Amino acid sequence: MIINDIVLMMKDGRRALLRNPTENDIGDTLDFLYKSATESNFVYRSPEDCVKYTREREKQLFENINASTNNVMLVCIVEEKFVGTCQLVVKEKKKTRHRANIAIALLRDYWGLGIGSQMVDVMIHTAKQMEYVTQIEVKLIEGNCRGRAMYEKKGFRIIGVVPDGICLDDGTLLNEYTMILKL
Repeated sequence: MIINDIVLMMKDGRRALLRNPTENDIGDTLDFLYKSATESNFVYRSPEDCVKYTREREKQLFENINASTNNVMLVCIVEEKFVGTCQLVVKEKKKTRHRANIAIALLRDYWGLGIGSQMVDVMIHTAKQMEYVTQIEVKLIEGNCRGRAMYEKKGFRIIGVVPDGICLDDGTLLNEYTMILKL
């Protein structure tokens, strides 16, 4: 889904641009996927998972999601630097098309500047414009206190837990939470 560019104001006074990804973003996206996986245990991919991402695969993803009528991906650019992504994916089957999932990822240097919160606002607003969507879901890894607090502030509530659903490289097991916002 193509949406108009959105300018976000960061807490430090700088501006961040949210826009649909283009073919020119492929290299930056691949770099971002790897870097964000090395910076945090709160993303669902590890650096080793990033080898499966290719230029061709990302190009196809961008084309598919930009052509979609019910899914959206936005990249976040600050001072010409690729710093994050957000995505809204609506379930396809008739019985579940009222549900959408969101995913947000930012480089660590951009945490706490209000970008993630505004990304969630954009995804909520976008979901509300969709005919069938009545709830938004997000997965959250135990220990992501900042993310959890931000989602709770937006009205999301934990409705389920997968005990030991995440296994870190050192063998540490963390719970995975499902949070839902009813629209």
